[in-house]
Amino acid sequence: MLQRWLSLFVLILLSACSPEPPKQALGTLERDRITYTATANEIIRALPIKEGQPVSQGQVLVQLDTKNQRSVLAHASAEQAKAEAYLLKLSNGERPEDIAAASARVAQAQAQLVEANKRYQRNAELVKRELISQAELDSALAQRDSARAGLNSAQEQFNKLTAGSRPEDIEQAKAALMAAQADVALQQQKLAELTVTATRDGILDSLPYNLGERAPSNAIIAVIQANRVPYARVYVPANYRVDFVPGAQFKVHVDGLSQSFQGTVRWVASEPSFTPYYALTDKERARLMYLAEVDLPDSAATLPSGIPAQVDLQVSNDD
Repeated sequence: MLQRWLSLFVLILLSACSPEPPKQALGTLERDRITYTATANEIIRALPIKEGQPVSQGQVLVQLDTKNQRSVLAHASAEQAKAEAYLLKLSNGERPEDIAAASARVAQAQAQLVEANKRYQRNAELVKRELISQAELDSALAQRDSARAGLNSAQEQFNKLTAGSRPEDIEQAKAALMAAQADVALQQQKLAELTVTATRDGILDSLPYNLGERAPSNAIIAVIQANRVPYARVYVPANYRVDFVPGAQFKVHVDGLSQSFQGTVRWVASEPSFTPYYALTDKERARLMYLAEVDLPDSAATLPSGIPAQVDLQVSNDD
């Protein structure tokens, strides 16, 4: 009997010493971080905003040197102007002066043909009277045929000038112009990217490079903490995941503050992950938990990022 009571007492002690499931989700206050990289290997010419200052969307964060890119853009613009001029030339056709000169050559060839034809006819009569030789008649015939060929050549040249450019040449010129325009747009975009501007409101968190330094291409040159109000990034135990859904409200506690905040869940990971070292005791660190983000009210806007925060795992019914 005594042994049975002793065994029961040991079981009670073991159950009392077993760790209780955590009633808070542990984590830190965070803000979304927006990083900006250098699009070219250029020298930093201006840093108009200091680290820690608030920034608005569209404000210049870093100005890289634009001399090289402006030269590239000027060359691309010149190529575009060249393509436009060539297309205009093909579309307008030949100059009136060239057409007039070709018309004059046609008239000259016609006159030469008339003269050569009359000479041949005279020589043909003289041959019949046996006043000249057959060789002279053959020479007159050759001159007439040569004059007729000259007229045909002049007429074809005139027709070519007045017919305008071939449709294939015009289409080719249009395609060349489109390619030049696309290149200009690309170079303009590259020039604009040398002026790094804020894409969201926030706080300028970091400027890794100093004024006058050459930033390597694709190097991070500015970092913004995008959110004005931080959110709590915490790890939720699996047994509380059912109630921890987007839109649900929970109390959030921040180290160093006696007051708590009413937080609203905005996102919960669909797949569990291993909890970080600070979230559970040594015996519980192997358990899987769900990463979640809880929005805080505007009254928490002045809180810094990175400080520890805890979220009660019971749904808050406070308004």
